[in-house]
Amino acid sequence: MDSDRGGSPSSQGSSSMAGGGGGFGGLFRSTGPGYSNSELAGVPLTGMSPLSPYLNVDPRYLTQDADEFILPTGANKTRGRFELAFFTIGSCCMTGALFGAINGLRMGLSETKNMAWSKPRNVQVLNLVTRQSATWANTLGSLALLYSVFGVVVEKARGAEDDLNTVAAGTMTGMLYKSPGGVRGAVRGGVVGLVLSGLYALYNNWDHLKGSHTRY
Repeated sequence: MDSDRGGSPSSQGSSSMAGGGGGFGGLFRSTGPGYSNSELAGVPLTGMSPLSPYLNVDPRYLTQDADEFILPTGANKTRGRFELAFFTIGSCCMTGALFGAINGLRMGLSETKNMAWSKPRNVQVLNLVTRQSATWANTLGSLALLYSVFGVVVEKARGAEDDLNTVAAGTMTGMLYKSPGGVRGAVRGGVVGLVLSGLYALYNNWDHLKGSHTRY
């Protein structure tokens, strides 16, 4: 009777060890209710899209619709004329050098067509190639330098960046470049610069003009 009521010592010891193990285990187990991943994935969130069951993050935060670059206060999102001046001058110099080399090769082969392939002919062709390449690189580089300087000055004077600055810079570049030829040469150079810069501005705004034309 007493043994039935009190239980065996082994059973009491095992139950006490299990209780002790449960007490120590409680230190490392969460006391809150447990949920499975499938249950958490189906919980709706107010004002948010459903969570991904694989990433457990809102997919909207993975899509960047806004700009990813942080600009200083007062800075523009596009490069100004001063920043583009270096690229313009360098590209014009390289274009002029390439065009001059091709033109010099054409002139050299044309002038020495009656000569046999020999060292004097090769030297003459090479001289024409280098001379024409340097001449055209200097010419286009000087025009690009004048155009960039006038563009920056007009932009700073007007406080705005638009196609009017492009046309004004092109016109003044042509006038100054042809000014050694007198007033008539300056006027002729200004007209050429006006036409070329106007065509360039029209090319840059062709999509906008075509879109506005189709809308009306």
